[in-house]
Amino acid sequence: MHRTIVLGLTCLILFLAVGKLHADGSGLNVVVVVNQNSTNSVQLGNYYCELRNVPPQNLLRINWTGGNIEWTTADYSNALYNPLIAMVSSRGLTNQVFYVVLSMDIPYRINGDSQNDGDLNSTTSALFYGFKSDPHDLSMCEIATNTTDTYTGSESIFRNTLPSSNTLAFLATMITADDLPTAEMVVRQGVASDGTFPAQTVWLGKSSDTARNVRYSEFDNTIFNTRLRGNYSVARTNMFNAFFGGLILGYQNGTYAFGISPIPLFVPGTMADSLTSFGGQIFENTGQTTLLAFAAAGASGSYGTVNEPCGYQEKFPDSQNYFYQARGFSLGECYYQSVTNIYEGLVYGEPLAAPFAKKGTGTWPGISSNSVLSGTTNLSVQFTASDYRHPLQQLDLFVDGLFLTTISNIPPQSRATLQVTINGSSATYTVPANATINSVTAGLVNTLNSNPFQLNTKISAFQHGDRIELQSTAPYTRTGSQISIATDTEIAGAPLTTFLQFNDLSSFFLDTVAQGFKQCVVGGTLLANSTTQLTVTKTNGTTVSITVTNSGGATVTDFAQEIVNAINSTTALQGPDGVYAADAVQATETQAILNIYAQSEGYAAAQIKVAFSGLSTVTVTPLTASTLTDNVHDLQPREHLYVTVGVTNLSATIPLATANLSDGYHELEAVAYEGSSVHTQTRATQNVIVKNTSLTATFNGALTGTNTSTQPTLQFTVTPNTVAIHTIQLFSTGGLLAAVTNQSSATFAVNLASLDVGLHPFYAI
Repeated sequence: MHRTIVLGLTCLILFLAVGKLHADGSGLNVVVVVNQNSTNSVQLGNYYCELRNVPPQNLLRINWTGGNIEWTTADYSNALYNPLIAMVSSRGLTNQVFYVVLSMDIPYRINGDSQNDGDLNSTTSALFYGFKSDPHDLSMCEIATNTTDTYTGSESIFRNTLPSSNTLAFLATMITADDLPTAEMVVRQGVASDGTFPAQTVWLGKSSDTARNVRYSEFDNTIFNTRLRGNYSVARTNMFNAFFGGLILGYQNGTYAFGISPIPLFVPGTMADSLTSFGGQIFENTGQTTLLAFAAAGASGSYGTVNEPCGYQEKFPDSQNYFYQARGFSLGECYYQSVTNIYEGLVYGEPLAAPFAKKGTGTWPGISSNSVLSGTTNLSVQFTASDYRHPLQQLDLFVDGLFLTTISNIPPQSRATLQVTINGSSATYTVPANATINSVTAGLVNTLNSNPFQLNTKISAFQHGDRIELQSTAPYTRTGSQISIATDTEIAGAPLTTFLQFNDLSSFFLDTVAQGFKQCVVGGTLLANSTTQLTVTKTNGTTVSITVTNSGGATVTDFAQEIVNAINSTTALQGPDGVYAADAVQATETQAILNIYAQSEGYAAAQIKVAFSGLSTVTVTPLTASTLTDNVHDLQPREHLYVTVGVTNLSATIPLATANLSDGYHELEAVAYEGSSVHTQTRATQNVIVKNTSLTATFNGALTGTNTSTQPTLQFTVTPNTVAIHTIQLFSTGGLLAAVTNQSSATFAVNLASLDVGLHPFYAI
């Protein structure tokens, strides 16, 4: 017995039927938390549940009467964490939920010690891997112990790579804003992004703010990896005000204050953030631009710290989050995989947004909607993968939004052989029994790194979950176009379900577009007329020498900037075979650093050598001739391999014991998962009626149509066809509303104001 009702302030729309959204990511795996004392919180939670088809039992109502900025650890535990854990357990959600969405007017910061403002965590990080005490004085600028996230960079399924010993870890995000319409826009942008494969560019910015632009050293790796994907555009920029004259897919920079285009800037699915101290202090006046500026411009997700993080890159997202997005991971997975020490970081946005996830198709052949079932019934499901690169591995069955059982889960095939051939040399790995995708990947990496294959090919292999990164270690004279690659997978006497694939772009390695650099350290005591000499040896053997004398600077950082200026003003170094310098910053109280870059991109151009010498009290390294290859891994030709498991056509017969279900309407949902770490879901839904007894009932609500105001109390009447009734229960969004026992019928009065505006199912058992 069920009805679906739209509660609103006015009755403008008639819903004759409610259909399922089929976006990538799943509301089955989300708990939405609303603060019952905030109308905005409840309405946004209802809106999220509607757009993401979150089952009604997956909504948790908490009662928090404090502010929306900070709470104590006790308040967090009593008002949020303990009720959440109890709800997950009591409603049978332990095996299915791993996302949590906090809906407006819930504090974003936890204060572990009211006497020490340094002991602060974000609420989302505490839900992820527990509260991490940080007793350090802020002036010490240290990373708290035991805060490294083992999920970071894993490129593995979250449920298989939990960040702590606590089995209930969540990819938690907060959705909030200065007003409800903006928060609702964030939800819409996330939902609208699914499977859209946007062609706009992600811009990685290196601002002039040297204290905050430090993530630039990560950009080359991301650009290289996304070029290998071939479906994603990433570029560098020195702009730190986000005015691009058109829509973009992502933005990452570092500066304390910036402007954003007043027109919509971001396409659905965008992740955008800035490295600055207080980007996560979203409702406080810090003088810094917060992450809410990105949300207002259309971003689906963002990130910022809720406490002074000092200058640690580990506390902020690595630009690899865009590569993870290109692979198809959800926004929540992308952010949590890209931050190593996340305890002070607030993860914001719609966590299921996955613009690059490729889902297949699924049906329930042989059964029509609202078919009547009884006894044990064999039902068929049929799924087809989007393509051969995204095979389907696992099949789960959910009933009425609750996980029931795993129907099938195809393991890597024992005795399957995976072969990699590079420039004519081959290495073969045989899959052992009881393997997983990650263990197969690790085993193949060991094979590729063993002698004599590595000696013959001069290739090193590195594991990243189900992905293998191959890098050429040959002399710089060997380019990617000179390194051929082929793969083969086979097994005798059985259909193949374990695969090894590389990118379709080319059967050769890819060359870099990065410029090599060398980091130089300036240290010692700066005196008047302190002098150093730089010798640059070009790749053709010619040399250029520059003498730099302190012209009145007071610090070693001033002297480092003078070295930069001298290099950049030397005409002989300005050609394609020359160098330039940048990034002069203070490293410690007595040291400064600067970087010397090759003018041209590529591994060969980075073979320019630099060396410093001098007789003053200031020392500049390197003292011996050194190539510009500090970023050698971003310069060597590269290729990716992926291990996948599954089939392109996955079918199953499900023996459904309907006697275990109550008579009446039920929703069956079969979920097929891609056989990779991305684990994209493809879902097929069917409504059925179970009939095993003569028991029936009528379910009536005192309203016309399916719309009503939130103001009055609404009555529902349940009348069974027999007086032998033990219990009658009424459910809606958030679970059980009311129940009576030992009554032959029941009339329930529901205060609709507590449910608030939104789409609500009502059903009785």
